[in-house]
Amino acid sequence: MSDPSPPAAPGSAQLTPLVVVLLGPTASGKTALALELAERFELEILNIDSRQLYKEMNVGTAKPTADQRKRVTHHLLDLRRPDQPITLREFQDEALAAVNNSLEKRGAAFLVGGSGLYLKALTAGLKPPSVAPQPALRQQLAQLGQKACHQLLKDADPAAWQRIAAADAVRTQRALEVLYATGRPMSSQSSASPPPWRVLELGLNPANLRERISQRTEQLYAEGLMEETQKLKQRYGADLPLLQTIGYGEALQVLGGHLDRTNAIAQTTKRTQQFAKRQRTWFRRQHQPHWLSDTDPLNDASQQIEAGLG
Repeated sequence: MSDPSPPAAPGSAQLTPLVVVLLGPTASGKTALALELAERFELEILNIDSRQLYKEMNVGTAKPTADQRKRVTHHLLDLRRPDQPITLREFQDEALAAVNNSLEKRGAAFLVGGSGLYLKALTAGLKPPSVAPQPALRQQLAQLGQKACHQLLKDADPAAWQRIAAADAVRTQRALEVLYATGRPMSSQSSASPPPWRVLELGLNPANLRERISQRTEQLYAEGLMEETQKLKQRYGADLPLLQTIGYGEALQVLGGHLDRTNAIAQTTKRTQQFAKRQRTWFRRQHQPHWLSDTDPLNDASQQIEAGLG
């Protein structure tokens, strides 16, 4: 975060706009804290969770509930159908418009989520390649299978391969799509143009994260993950890349008779814990948040925001 400018005197130029970011690994408590902060500071919440961008994926992504969305207005949810992938550039365009609208209306914007690359694209002004989706190529890659595609990526773009998890079919396909469309690795095409904001990054990293993940996983299955997965499978087919992501992938195996519910919960928990570890590594290397107190994160965050607003 850059040093804030001195407070503006009445009638003088205003401070550089402030964008508050609440980041942290999955199940760290971002949703509950974000609601409290948004109400306290009269802000709207801008979602930065890559799977919550899609309609019909509510339970498995722990999307804010209807009641929570009544409490605080949310943006950047339910932008597309699950079979209409959003590129990073497309998300960035949508998100920048939402940020600027919030800055204009409220003098600050509030980004909340755990998708590190999406956050970085906004706060650092990354310029990802603007390659349109290639449906025929994506179909071919889906037929090859994620294991083969990830190996292709390793051979063609080792830097992108290292960043993208072996089970992340969506990002693997996108990296290959950019490579085949442009002839150049996606990792070599990134540039940055930082936006004209002050950015205040607040981080959640609770000591009991493993227990929280276990509880969250049990809750997702209890709240209808299996039923949601069945509906998505019927509507879009079992080869839908988003159905290979954490939670949905295990539920799909149960539906196919390849896994029982108890083992599915255990595998989902394990995959989520591995994902959370990768998230924490990303945040440590790519961001410099103020890590919030475990004992009173609301008060700690509120003090930071008040100081940032000046």
